Amino acid sequence: MDNLVDPAEPPDIQIARLKKISAVLMRRVETQTDRDGAAYSQFERAVVLEDQVRRRTEELERALRLLNESNAKLSAANSQIEGARRDLASAIEAVQEGFALFGADDLLLLFNGRFCWQMPEVRAQLRPGMRFADYVRIVSRSAKLHLPAGQTPDDWAATRMQRHRRDHVIFNLALIDDRWLQISEHRTANSGTAIVQTDVTELMRAEREQRERLLDNQGRIIRATLDHLAQGVAIFDAQGLLAGWNRRFRVLTGLPPQTFTLGTRFQRVTEQMLQLFRPAGPGDAARIADWMQGQGGQGQDGRGALSFELVQQGGGLTLDGFAQRLPDDGFVLSLTDVTAERDALRRLARANEELEARVAARTDELRDALAQAERSNASKSRFVAAASHDLLQPLSAAKLYLSAADTAGTNSNVQKAGEALTNVERIIEALLDISRLETEEEQLAQGDLALNDILSSLSSSFAPAAAAKGLRFRVRPSEAHVISDGLYLQRIVQNLISNAIRYTDRGGVFVGARRRGDKVQIEVWDSGPGIRDEDRAVIFQEFRRLHRRASASEGMGLGLAIVERACARLGLGLDLLSRPGRGSVFRVTVPLAAAGARNSRDNGDPRHLSSLAGAGLLVLLVDNDHELRRAMVALLEGWGITVLDAEGPEDAIALIDEMDFVPDAMLIDYQLNDAVDGLDLVAMLRRRFGWRPARIISADRSPVLRERCARMGLFPMPKPLDTEALYHFLSNVNPAIA
Repeated sequence: MDNLVDPAEPPDIQIARLKKISAVLMRRVETQTDRDGAAYSQFERAVVLEDQVRRRTEELERALRLLNESNAKLSAANSQIEGARRDLASAIEAVQEGFALFGADDLLLLFNGRFCWQMPEVRAQLRPGMRFADYVRIVSRSAKLHLPAGQTPDDWAATRMQRHRRDHVIFNLALIDDRWLQISEHRTANSGTAIVQTDVTELMRAEREQRERLLDNQGRIIRATLDHLAQGVAIFDAQGLLAGWNRRFRVLTGLPPQTFTLGTRFQRVTEQMLQLFRPAGPGDAARIADWMQGQGGQGQDGRGALSFELVQQGGGLTLDGFAQRLPDDGFVLSLTDVTAERDALRRLARANEELEARVAARTDELRDALAQAERSNASKSRFVAAASHDLLQPLSAAKLYLSAADTAGTNSNVQKAGEALTNVERIIEALLDISRLETEEEQLAQGDLALNDILSSLSSSFAPAAAAKGLRFRVRPSEAHVISDGLYLQRIVQNLISNAIRYTDRGGVFVGARRRGDKVQIEVWDSGPGIRDEDRAVIFQEFRRLHRRASASEGMGLGLAIVERACARLGLGLDLLSRPGRGSVFRVTVPLAAAGARNSRDNGDPRHLSSLAGAGLLVLLVDNDHELRRAMVALLEGWGITVLDAEGPEDAIALIDEMDFVPDAMLIDYQLNDAVDGLDLVAMLRRRFGWRPARIISADRSPVLRERCARMGLFPMPKPLDTEALYHFLSNVNPAIA
């Protein structure tokens, strides 16, 4: 069947052929009987074929209809484009400014009649399709273009092409005959270039006239300002000729009127002034001459300011002169009447001389009184020392008798008497300490001391007393060596610890040392009642005690007096920080021994100790692994860092509450207990203290932990610890407590 119909033929021919075939087949069916039904099959095929031809015919007719509609729309669009093009051409011709449009390939597409109309030779060469570079080249060689001095057409063209690379640029183009064009160049959405030329000649001329009027007004304002100055001012140009002055300058100098004419030379002004005034300082006249010749001032160019002083011949006026160079190499000379100030200085000098004489006489009297007071004080100290020494002998005997009377130790009265004698003995020893400190003849045995020997001894001595009161007592060991007197340094720390335990009813006492550069601060912290600011001077006085009644069994208030005098005698720093109701910390600053510094470096990292030892860091370490915590403490203390370690969150919070400290940095283990982990503890501490540098220590390397740390601005520090990374973190921490 496909051979009977050619699909390439027109539809009407195909339809006619199919109708003819259908008629033939129908006649054949009517005239011939086919036993096997072949004729009927041919008929069915003809019917199907006819249906296919009908559908295809409909599709072709629909396609022709769509094609006709598209052609109609295309024709209408072309008409609209032509209309828009005509409208665009009319619009740009109606624009009052010159307008041109270049395509994305920098070829000229269109321009209006006012574009480049001020440059006829350029206008004559413009044509669509011209390259932008050619347009710039012919403009640069236009006879109407006013080139700046020293600039060639090629230089101008190169500058113009550099501006063309920008998306938006606006500049003024100078033409001959004092005319100006403002060039506005903008990049279009399709990367083309639109140029608008606006004649701004009248605007430029008006602006220039306004600027000239402004300069005239400024000149009048400057003249009025100069006339109202208290100083006399004269202005000279680069040739040293008088260019301006005010009335005050004429009054102060008293020069004749003919001197004040424009163009008078500076030398003539100075010659006339030196007839009425003399320089106050030797060599001032030569300095002024050298300065005028450019040999004085800063460097060799004489650009520095010049100061001098003139005194009127025969007394009277004193003028302070000041000369300063101007940018055009001229200079300004100002004169100020300082007569009253110089007279006041002379009177003050005479008064000072009289006062110094009186002070010297009074000083001699005070020196004699001081010598007498020192002799009296030395006599008193020697008496107290002798009397105290003599009193100790019978006290010792009395204690022996009491011990012999109560060998079984069951008589409470005897025990109380013994305690009373012990308290009296302590008071006498304190008096002896004070008398020795006030005696200049007492020699101090200062040398290299192992600070830990003192701290460990005091730790053992005071542990039972702190335990009896239910206090938490901790003494942090130190590897530092210091320079001091061992006896007095131990007595200082002993009195501070004793005072802290005596006045602390709950909480605890903490003793430690931290390095501060080439010094060591011994600190005694307590959670006692604290000390008010107005009571700080009182606590260091003899026999003055706060918060408690004066009882001999609890001391007589001599401990801190001994501490203050001993620190003053040894040259040690003594500081007190206290918050009433929260506790106090006493700090004693002792010089660090060189040998001690070397020994302590042996315990740490020899490459890093020198920098961290002076930082004075206080680090909170929380880890439930006892052995790791001990190793971390040893490492950090070897670096010169003070470490406060706790086993878990509860211990850390209790330690912070008792000691009332703010850590400089925190090293916290991630897995602490089932209820709180390390990140929770960091969040709790940050809510309390604000942001503090911290690291999370953990063997967990899962992404979950890293994401949780990142949300809190933390970095996990994996186990086993990298000491270099740990040092780098701590070396960038700033101490929170000065």
